Amino acid sequence: MSTALIIGGNGQIGVPAALALAADGWRVRVLHRGSRPLEPELAERGVHEIRGDRDDGTVLATAVGDGVDLLVDCVAFNAGHADQVLRHRADLGSAVVISSAAVYADSEGRYLGGPEFPHLDVGQGEDGPTAPPGPGGYAPGKVELEQAWLAADIPATVLRPGAIHGRFAQNPREWFALKRVLDGRTDVVLAHEGRSRFHPSATENVAELIRLAAARPGRRVLNAVDPQAPTTAEIVAAVYAARGRDVTLHPMPGEPEGNVGLSPWGVPVPFVLDMSRAAADLGYRPAIDYVASLGPYLDWIERAATERDWREAFGDFAAGGADLFDYAAEDAWLAARR
Repeated sequence: MSTALIIGGNGQIGVPAALALAADGWRVRVLHRGSRPLEPELAERGVHEIRGDRDDGTVLATAVGDGVDLLVDCVAFNAGHADQVLRHRADLGSAVVISSAAVYADSEGRYLGGPEFPHLDVGQGEDGPTAPPGPGGYAPGKVELEQAWLAADIPATVLRPGAIHGRFAQNPREWFALKRVLDGRTDVVLAHEGRSRFHPSATENVAELIRLAAARPGRRVLNAVDPQAPTTAEIVAAVYAARGRDVTLHPMPGEPEGNVGLSPWGVPVPFVLDMSRAAADLGYRPAIDYVASLGPYLDWIERAATERDWREAFGDFAAGGADLFDYAAEDAWLAARR
């Protein structure tokens, strides 16, 4: 039986990845910081838990042990994180590393997180230009990470997900719509006429790519997004429908007006990726589509927001810097147009 180590294995991508690998016959161990107990479903599958911080060399050495056939790194952000693991390269068979679609740049050098939003081709492939590597933010750090792994002397698959959705999220974008459902809101204003497309990535689909890459090691970069790239309007409508509620969508031309029209997917031009390389290289077929993924995910979001204040439960969402629930401003905008 082959052994897999997942760094960040009790998190949003780590849990479904561990379950997929265990179901495929791997002996799985997960390294995580212990901010919450190991998910019971992992324990039921015989997943071995190691608690500690990856930045602690002793902890990482213990996790690698006498060697692993597969290393999956779900929580690496820069070349330093790659170097931590590559010190143990002699004890690694192959690797799968989670990067991000944020690395893509357009012909003018614009990328996510930069001063201007990138204008990518619809159906962006893996060979497109990327942000410059360096310590200057999220995308440059991820480019550093990719380059370090692709230059290493072990087979490494780099995955580039988009807007990740699934249980255990710190940034559950669907909370934007679900909270409105729970608050009894029946009208939602969406900038860019609700036509924004920011490609989502179900954790189940990312886990399937990890499973396939584990069985067929290689040096490659693959997009990791859902089979569809729904518009913002379609996403909000799907969340309402999943909860059996009706919604009236109000398309706003152009950019948001203050907080009105803002959404987590509200981008000025499409950000849509192509998945043909994963199909050709790995025989990949999506495990799930966006709408089918919503039921259990929304249940988890609602439960998490009930157990504690949502700002604490969804730290990354709350830290976004904008008030996505400025209902007074939204109502005033709607009233002015009635």
